[in-house]
Amino acid sequence: MEISRRDFMHIAAIFGLGAVSTGCASGSVKTPAQISLKDIYAFNSMGNFTLLHMCDIHAHIKPLYWREPSTLISAPNLVGTPGFLCGEAFAKHYGLEPSSLDAYFDTHMDFDTLARKFGKMGGIAHMKTYLDTVRAERGNENVLFLDSGDTWQGTGVALKTDGEAIVKAQNYLGVDIMTGHWEFTYGKERVLELIEMLDAKFVAQNVVGNDPFADDYEELIFEPYTIEERGGAKIGVIGQAFPFTSTANPKEFTEGWSFGIRPETLQDYVDELRNEHKVDCVVVISHDGFSVDQEVARMVHGIDFILSGHTHDPSPAPIVIDGTVIVIAGSHGKYVGRLDIDASNGKVNGYEYKLVPIASNMIPADPEGEKLVEELYAPFADEFNEVLGKTKNTLYKRDTFFSTFDQLINDAIMDEMKCDLSFTPGYRWGTTVLAGDDILMDNVYEMCGITYPNVYTFELKGKQIANLLEDIADNVFNANPLYQQGGDMSRLGGVTYSIAVAGKAGERISKLMIGGEPIDLDKTYIVSSWGGNLQNAGTNLQKDKIRPVYDVTRDYIKRQKIVDVSNEGNVTLVDYDCGCPVKGSRSC
Repeated sequence: MEISRRDFMHIAAIFGLGAVSTGCASGSVKTPAQISLKDIYAFNSMGNFTLLHMCDIHAHIKPLYWREPSTLISAPNLVGTPGFLCGEAFAKHYGLEPSSLDAYFDTHMDFDTLARKFGKMGGIAHMKTYLDTVRAERGNENVLFLDSGDTWQGTGVALKTDGEAIVKAQNYLGVDIMTGHWEFTYGKERVLELIEMLDAKFVAQNVVGNDPFADDYEELIFEPYTIEERGGAKIGVIGQAFPFTSTANPKEFTEGWSFGIRPETLQDYVDELRNEHKVDCVVVISHDGFSVDQEVARMVHGIDFILSGHTHDPSPAPIVIDGTVIVIAGSHGKYVGRLDIDASNGKVNGYEYKLVPIASNMIPADPEGEKLVEELYAPFADEFNEVLGKTKNTLYKRDTFFSTFDQLINDAIMDEMKCDLSFTPGYRWGTTVLAGDDILMDNVYEMCGITYPNVYTFELKGKQIANLLEDIADNVFNANPLYQQGGDMSRLGGVTYSIAVAGKAGERISKLMIGGEPIDLDKTYIVSSWGGNLQNAGTNLQKDKIRPVYDVTRDYIKRQKIVDVSNEGNVTLVDYDCGCPVKGSRSC
């Protein structure tokens, strides 16, 4: 890949290559060919041990494109704060230079142009090269690699192997400790089987048996924490699984297990680690979400570091709340977080942090990792590599209200099911396909690869639809992060509406239109949905139409040949002028 001198200057600054002269003196600036891994991984090493961190890779073991959101809206008290920053607001907050590598990784701005320039992101073979570099520098005995979950699910190879391929990838990477969320959608029995295959420890202090007829009633399902020694320090690592798993995902997968934030027991384990085990550092690997973990830091005292996950935020700089340092490492394998810590005599004396972008066109692939990925994909290569069609415009996933890939899925559902409207869940995971590129079956699985993929078609009254949208909005835009239990707003086909995010619960949505006509609250509508249990609220289920969403989407793309999905959304924001407002403003 050719990189201009201007781009090199950006890259040099991003990776901390030291003071880079802008003068013309010969030899004052290294050429791209002269940049070594030592330069790229430059870091202010310190302390006696290192924590490496990933979260939310969603089974993406190959490099991919991933566009960050162009709309990231929440309640007014949260908008423009870490966890709810995007675009220019994100760039201003963290001081990113336009058109730089970090701007490409961290924002949607000029994404298509920069994607062609900088290439794909992530991939376990490239991650391993970086991880091994840090292990060699620090000494493997002084490094812990932590995974905050949402690892086993999200691609075709994960789905086809019931998660086993991704456990093999984790073992290859050398993950030491993890917790979970989407992992649980394989079902309890399979989760326990996969943990047996996993070299890492699986910890979760907030998953408890609640079946009174089971042996584990009111008992912890997993170990709540583990104590590890690195660099002469005792490190207590507590697991915090996604607290709303049985709400956000079908209950049948975890029937008999109870989830929750459980700050009281979390405090008990922190105290136990400090007072009984005399650890030098307390770490929580969490799948609460970035904003929820900020609230946890206010409720639970004595945590040194929270390594967060779930909300997919890249956070180039830590947040410190009441003495607890909170970091999060983005999603889809785009980043690895590095945290060097100096801890001894029961306390942390200092730390350094860096969020490292895994630029797969620049970080060499480990041959062993490339071989592993090829072997894992080989049984499914013919299906995954099938070219279904092309896309005229970029297909992306992440956004608060609307994305082009979700619209494509809704178009496919409505075309086949002949429904009045369709619901696609507001998951945060997926992929990005650049304008003009082929759409592979692999890409469709990357958007729809779940263990409950069926599209259901049924009937709902207009009033039920209106109430449902208000309930979803109250979840997504609740002013208290502790009550935000899922992803983004559901994506709707055949529907337009306006929304006042700051409005009262039950009164946010207006101008709700179905098929171009104002909603009739007394009318019965034909609805199609997938990725949830909405069909249970409906009547007259059309059983003959039930099909997996990835098959529905595949067939539609093949019929269309060239997909042309507009980036024009179907939702109008009433109280914001843009998708990435700054704190305290309705504007960007």
